[in-house]
Amino acid sequence: MDGIRGTQTAAPGRGTSPAGGRDPGAQGDQAPTVGQEDPRYWYLNTRGLNRRLSGAPATIAQPYSTEQLRRAVQDAVTAGRRIAVRSGGHCLAALVDNPEVQALIDVSQLNAVAYDPAHRAFSVESGAMLGEVYKRLYGRYGVVVPGGTCPTVGIGGYVLGGGFGAMCRRHGLVVDHLYGVETVVVDASGQARTVLATRDPEDPHHDLWWAHTGAGGGNFGVVARFLFRSPGAEGADPARLLPAPPAACRIAQVDWSWEEVTERDFARLLGNHGRWHAENSGVDTEHDTLYSSLTLTSRAGGRLSLAAQLDGSLPDAEERMRSYLAALTAGMRAAGKVTERTTPWMAGVLASLYAALPAGANRYTGTGAYLRRPFTPEQVATLYRHLSDPDYDGIGTVDILSCGGRVNAVDPAATVCAQRDSILKVFLGCAWGDAAADARHARWVREFYRDLYAHTGGVPVPDGATDGSYINYPDAGLADPEWNTSGVPWHTLYFKGNYARLQQVKRRYDPGDRFRHALSVRLPD
Repeated sequence: MDGIRGTQTAAPGRGTSPAGGRDPGAQGDQAPTVGQEDPRYWYLNTRGLNRRLSGAPATIAQPYSTEQLRRAVQDAVTAGRRIAVRSGGHCLAALVDNPEVQALIDVSQLNAVAYDPAHRAFSVESGAMLGEVYKRLYGRYGVVVPGGTCPTVGIGGYVLGGGFGAMCRRHGLVVDHLYGVETVVVDASGQARTVLATRDPEDPHHDLWWAHTGAGGGNFGVVARFLFRSPGAEGADPARLLPAPPAACRIAQVDWSWEEVTERDFARLLGNHGRWHAENSGVDTEHDTLYSSLTLTSRAGGRLSLAAQLDGSLPDAEERMRSYLAALTAGMRAAGKVTERTTPWMAGVLASLYAALPAGANRYTGTGAYLRRPFTPEQVATLYRHLSDPDYDGIGTVDILSCGGRVNAVDPAATVCAQRDSILKVFLGCAWGDAAADARHARWVREFYRDLYAHTGGVPVPDGATDGSYINYPDAGLADPEWNTSGVPWHTLYFKGNYARLQQVKRRYDPGDRFRHALSVRLPD
């Protein structure tokens, strides 16, 4: 097995992560670090996309190797500074950009993607962007991780939350293909060390691997790199160790203006959409390559839209797509504008389902839910009432995303991601540009979400219809009794029955609670 597993994986002066042609040792052992007086500080401190959130850390470190990362963590611990880590900078909540954070570690320069023959796995450093990961894995080896469709998302936070995207119905979540994770942890004496943990059940650090399969970032340490290899993959041929995407994507886009959509049309679209996914999201569905995002934008945004894709190399790809669109629009009077095309997979996957924020809308908030059953008629009426309100001028959005398929083939305890029988995933959020409007827009999201789940205490409790929420849509409101009156704690909404095990991992690998935020795993009593 892995000879270095469970040991310090980097000798002084050397980095262990593949460096994409660079020599980590040539960078020195100390990560470049800036303080508030350094001209680089302003850029590094405002690199997060969500300008609603801000902090003023005393130092910002940019490690270029695993050893530099370990030393950056050690320096922060020795100085008694609270640590946060930034990868892509897409966080919705104040988990990174927070006034309490004193030492920010920016891992964006840890961005190498390479095949690691020692582990028969692909090594992806935690600062790599998802779009670049796709390009490097697919361009060189013809394989991918089954990830999302926003190319600028950092792989670090994305994987730690579980990972979800357009290929999940056929291949499962990203963490279902996670073989190992190399993490800098801090022991009870305050010493930082680097540990490699794998999914091998005999690995003494197996629980640390498991804890990185959906608990979110900022819990146990700082990830230097991930190792990806699909379960059951054999041999040493890199082209056989991860899924291969289809050769082509069949893409469809339907846009409806708010002016043409009546409440009856709105209800018909939501009913058709929910019914189709309830009937076609089983583990062995023949529609496992079909994935869509139904985006319900508030009236101020001007439109509702559906973006869908499926395997364009299927001989009946066009027929399948048109059948899907017909099922979703049956009985609607509003025709909408339909566009369809077939593209190479790489050209299509990063362009078809990712909608950039409106110009100037660099402040945002949001929350999420898993649906085991479609929205009820009462919930559809609530959606329409909030989204069609002519007095609301923000760009509010409800994204309803395809789920199910192979996502639901995994035991809920096998990874931290316990939501393994849902048919849809929901994101409810808002984007705006005026700082003076922060409270108003954030409250709109809060009240909308509360009203949508009013029958279960304002949150999507795990029951027959809903199954909690997704930690990569972090929402501190779930821990606020003003908004969560269900009696179900926030950690149950995110982790369900896996939380107690997470707490034991926390006690072993972060006994001093050095890595913490509003939604981090708590030490056991």
